[in-house]
Amino acid sequence: MTWLAENLVFPFKAIREEDEDDAYFQEGVARALFRLGHTMEIMGLEEEEELRGIIVNAREKGQVGEVPLCDLEVKPRTDRNYWPVREYVVWFANR
Repeated sequence: MTWLAENLVFPFKAIREEDEDDAYFQEGVARALFRLGHTMEIMGLEEEEELRGIIVNAREKGQVGEVPLCDLEVKPRTDRNYWPVREYVVWFANR
């Protein structure tokens, strides 16, 4: 978490590319905030959980929430935050 705090520049935009919640397939859930396929502004690091990894503070449509960093992707690849987030996502998947 310290390495990410030193290497990320906040705020930044990210897209939620993963979501372990099977509720996504229920009616109306896809329109809920902070869900799969949504773009949000990442405001900062919140905490680290054993199961979900590092949790970030996110803002979408004026609302604030929390999202696992391992579910996010930064686009385009030229964005300064692309590689730090990508490194974490790959590390988390292989831990």
